[in-house]
Amino acid sequence: MSISSAVLLALIVLLLIYAIVAYNGLVQLKHNVARAWANIDVLLKQRHDELPKLVEVCRQYKQFEQATLARVTEARARVAAARENHDVPALGAAESLLRAGLGQIFAVAEAYPELKANEHFMQLQSRITALENGIADRRELYNESVNVHNVRVEQFPDLILARLFQFNVLPLLEFSSAEKADVDLKALFRD
Repeated sequence: MSISSAVLLALIVLLLIYAIVAYNGLVQLKHNVARAWANIDVLLKQRHDELPKLVEVCRQYKQFEQATLARVTEARARVAAARENHDVPALGAAESLLRAGLGQIFAVAEAYPELKANEHFMQLQSRITALENGIADRRELYNESVNVHNVRVEQFPDLILARLFQFNVLPLLEFSSAEKADVDLKALFRD
């Protein structure tokens, strides 16, 4: 075997090893994103199951603002549909509506001392608040996983393998500008 043949063979072996390592890295990133989405999905499902209980406790107080409850129920349905369809942009919009509705429920509840004193309401409020915090943490992890994935599939030379094996850029889980804006505390505490 000549030196040029040996060099060519070594170069082919190195390229093959690189391709295998790069492909396996892309697969791992894809699965990290899927796992991060599954973690969000679990918490969304738990919150989805808890919200009807909160709404029912609030409904027991006849004067409680029914429009607020209707908005939360509608937003809950939108979140569930987006979650089931794995529609990340729609989920971001629906989450914004739901979080705004939950904020209104908790703010309106301030005007109902009997409701605030209700042990079941307090437990549900605490549980949903904990779930919201968990969802926020998982959203951050999901977006970080998506970002690492997207950078990798767009960098040369990995983009060659990414295009060849159809590793596509994935959408970030983004929220409306209203959800990212500062909270108007005066509006929350107006009578």
